[in-house]
Amino acid sequence: MKRVEQRIQIPTAINASFQGTAAAFQTSLANEPLLILAALITVYIVLGVLYESYIHPITIISSLPSAGVGALLALMITHTEFSVIALIGIILLIGIVQKNAIMMIDFALQAERGEGKSAEEAIFQACQLRFRPILMTTMAAMLGGLPLWLGGGVGAELRKPLGITIVGGLIMSQALTLYTVPVIYLYFDKLAQRLKPREIREQGTGNRDQVPESGL
Repeated sequence: MKRVEQRIQIPTAINASFQGTAAAFQTSLANEPLLILAALITVYIVLGVLYESYIHPITIISSLPSAGVGALLALMITHTEFSVIALIGIILLIGIVQKNAIMMIDFALQAERGEGKSAEEAIFQACQLRFRPILMTTMAAMLGGLPLWLGGGVGAELRKPLGITIVGGLIMSQALTLYTVPVIYLYFDKLAQRLKPREIREQGTGNRDQVPESGL
């Protein structure tokens, strides 16, 4: 509508503005970035307290962009408008998608801190052992969104964008999370090792090199 307004060159004396649902959509979009930012900050604080780490919550949050891209691509492929309902679906993906990364990072941190494994071994084992539960929970959520996408009847046009964003976001995140999260986890682990004081690094290396007598 803005492009049409510029093309027909409306006189400056005429003031054009959106009304009705279009105006409500613009109002919701104005506050939405702040709401999403507040949600991400809240998630970061909770995960930071849970894992006692400043960097690994960022690893978990890094799984969100793939879900957002998948949701937007699904809307483009199906020629569906980005409505308020589609925006709600993307917000829902923040909670649904993060559980994939949480399941891997939680297991990797336990293996690294409790069993003394290296970061590479811990995250590799986490990807192997958590693949099936991640796939099961993703499929359950995705199959729950399919009826919203494919269903008809009264109100189907309102439910359809919600199902499209959920299904598209979950497919993309499932395809990429198992590859991107381990890479980011290892990168931040190396960054954390560099930021630690030298004495702590040497102490941690010495403890890791020690072999228990029972294992000889």
